[in-house]
Amino acid sequence: MTDSVHNPHPSHEHIHGEACGHVAVPHGDHVDYVHDGHLHRVHDDHVDECEPSGHAEHAGEHDHVHGEGCGHVAVPHGDHVDYVHDGHRHAAHNGHYDEH
Repeated sequence: MTDSVHNPHPSHEHIHGEACGHVAVPHGDHVDYVHDGHLHRVHDDHVDECEPSGHAEHAGEHDHVHGEGCGHVAVPHGDHVDYVHDGHRHAAHNGHYDEH
């Protein structure tokens, strides 16, 4: 998985945390929150947009096909949907899955 770029989200008054009403997604050493079609990460005294930089293909076999009703949490992400699987997000991309 690639590191995310530090990208503060301007004017974010909502406080993310347990029971804030947004889907929590484990992401490495922190938790992201799905908010308005993108991911937020609490960082120091502000919230960052948490987006991976670069392209990271999921290593190994992935026999499971993600889609509506697959049993994994769907996370809207820009122009596609990621699926939370084994503690990380998978996104279909050109015949394989990427780590997001």
